[in-house]
Amino acid sequence: MTDIEINDADLPEPSLKNIIDQHSLQWVFVGGKGGVGKTTTSCCLGVQLALTRKKVLIVSTDPAHNLSDAFCQKIGREPTPIEGFDNLCAMEIDANNDMEEMQRNMAEQGTDEDQDGGLSAMMSELTNSIPGIDEAMSFSELMKQVQNLDFDVVVFDTAPTGHTLRLLSFPTILEKALGKVMELKDRFGGLIGQATAMMGGGQNPGAAQDAILGRLEETRAVINKVNDAFQDPSVTTFVCVCIPEFLSIYETERLVQELSKFGIDTHNIVVNQVLFPEKDAEELAEWYSGNKDSLPAEAQEICSKMLARKRMQDKYIGQCFDLYGEDFHVTLMPLLDFEVRGSEKLKEFSEFLTNPVDLDE
Repeated sequence: MTDIEINDADLPEPSLKNIIDQHSLQWVFVGGKGGVGKTTTSCCLGVQLALTRKKVLIVSTDPAHNLSDAFCQKIGREPTPIEGFDNLCAMEIDANNDMEEMQRNMAEQGTDEDQDGGLSAMMSELTNSIPGIDEAMSFSELMKQVQNLDFDVVVFDTAPTGHTLRLLSFPTILEKALGKVMELKDRFGGLIGQATAMMGGGQNPGAAQDAILGRLEETRAVINKVNDAFQDPSVTTFVCVCIPEFLSIYETERLVQELSKFGIDTHNIVVNQVLFPEKDAEELAEWYSGNKDSLPAEAQEICSKMLARKRMQDKYIGQCFDLYGEDFHVTLMPLLDFEVRGSEKLKEFSEFLTNPVDLDE
C-alpha cells in the first residue's frame, strides 16, 4: 500500500494473535464509537479464543444488545451456549434491571423506620446521592457475577465510547465514594447510634444501617479486586475498534488517552470496513483509468465514488498507522459483500483477525 507508506516489517504484527497467544488474559474489553463493528469484533475474537481456551464467555454490556442478532440465536442474562461450539457462551446484561433488583435486596436488609428512627433510610439516601453510584454498583454486581463464573477468559462487548469510559471509571468512583461513607461511619457511628437510641430506636438500632454498610464494604472489596485486575496488563487488555473515517479515528484517540489515564492496557486497534485492504487507491485508479471507456455510465459513476471512498480511507488508515503503528497492533478488516451473522460466517470472518492482510501484496 504505497499510498499509505507503511513498512510493515518495522511494525507490530497487524493481527490479534498477540491476544490469542497471551493465555494469562482473563478479561478482554472491546470498545469504540457506535456503529464501527464492536459486536462483530467481539464475537470474532471470542470465536478465535475458543480455539485455544477451554471455556470462553462473551458478555454484552451495551444496553442495545446485539449478540443475539450476531449469532442468530436467543441469548439471555445467563451464559448461553453458542450453537456450533462446545466451549463458547454468551450473555447479555441488563444493567437497569440488575440495579433495580439490587436496590430491592438492600431495602429488604432492614429499613423499618420504627426500628432505627429513620437512620437506615438516611444512610440509603446518602449512598444513593453519590454521583454515578447506581451505575457503579450495578457494574460491581456484574463483575462479581462474572468472577463467580467458571470461564478462562471473558470478552466484554461494550457500549459506545462515552458509556464505556464511565464503566471503566466506576472502580475509582466506588472506591472514593465508599471510602468517604465508611469514614463517616467510623467518625460518627457512635454518636449516630446514641442519637438513634434517644429517638426511640429498637433494641439494636444500628442493625439496619450496619447491613447497608456491610453491603457497601463487600462492594468495595469486589471493586478493589477489579481495579487491581484492570490495571494488570497480564490479566486485562482493551481492543479499540474503529473505521477509517475522521470521527472514528478521533474517538479512538480519545479512548486511547482515557485508557492510559485509567492505567488500562491497550495495544490493539481493529479497523473495520476497509475497502480492498491489500491494495491502495492509486493501484485501483490505474486499473480504472485503463478500463473506464469500456464501462457503462452507471458503472463509471460507481467506480468513481468507490475510488473517492478508497482515497479517503487510505488517508485515515495512514493517519492511524502514524499515530499507533509503532506501538500498536493495527488490524485491517475488509469490507465484505455479505452480512457477518451466524456462527459459520463469524468463524470465517474471524480468520482475518489472526491472518493479517499482506500490505505489500
